[in-house]
Amino acid sequence: MTDVEDALPRGVALTWGVAENPQRGPRRELSIERIVETAVEIADAEGLGAVSMSRVATALGFTTMSLYRYVTSKDDLLVLMGDAASEVPIPPDTGGDDWRGGVSRWAVAARAAYRAHPWMVDLPINGAPMTPNTLLMADWMLRELAPLPLDDDEKMATLLLLSSYVRATAAIERDISALISAGTSADSRRQSEALATLVTPERFPSLSPLVAAGLYDRDDDNTFDDFAFGLGRILDGIDLHTRDVEKRPDAPVEQYEIPRDKAVREAAKARREAEGRVREALKREREAIKRARERAERG
Repeated sequence: MTDVEDALPRGVALTWGVAENPQRGPRRELSIERIVETAVEIADAEGLGAVSMSRVATALGFTTMSLYRYVTSKDDLLVLMGDAASEVPIPPDTGGDDWRGGVSRWAVAARAAYRAHPWMVDLPINGAPMTPNTLLMADWMLRELAPLPLDDDEKMATLLLLSSYVRATAAIERDISALISAGTSADSRRQSEALATLVTPERFPSLSPLVAAGLYDRDDDNTFDDFAFGLGRILDGIDLHTRDVEKRPDAPVEQYEIPRDKAVREAAKARREAEGRVREALKREREAIKRARERAERG
């Protein structure tokens, strides 16, 4: 085993292909790829709760113990499934400055992956993504943010913000679609009428007009794109933040009126990277001073 394999959780190491080769069973046609593909098919059809090692083994025509020669636990299988479902076509880097268009394409692609595999919202979050396909998605997003004068912390926060938005809206969309599928249009209509009766203007003056108009509990037939609206407002906020970058407290007054062009953005980016290196150097200096004092006290 390599040092990399020792450092990574088993499931993550399997996605990278750096885990120790599985023990060969009596029938060579079984593989990690077939196991994951079958598990994804079961989850797509019946949800994540239907996936178990025994269920996957039965679908493949093998014993459960045969699977454990390749995937040592269900937790590892979930990691492999999540990475497989996160594979999306990543467009080539055109080197342009259309960061809003690029980030929007990223969000639409991520949403499409959740729509194709709705069970992904049920996968446990055990830390930062570490598998190849999820990191390729992160790399794509960071590439689209490159034209903006954001420091590394701001880039990672933006990635987290947009990833969380896509995942949350996918979960809500999935659950609402399930409720609509489980009910009938007549049931939905009666519920809306009952709600309109209870939500009175006297008690809910701001909400009641929306309920009366059928906007509060509208179904999938509504033409307003909630996802696009929310995404647009997030991008507006990022744009406003970057437009005010020259007006931050540490910026000289003469920078306020500098035109926003590519050269300015690149210079601002270089400055912030340099500031980050200075912060790291100061941190190392403080740590060195602390250790020196500890040695002096012991001596």
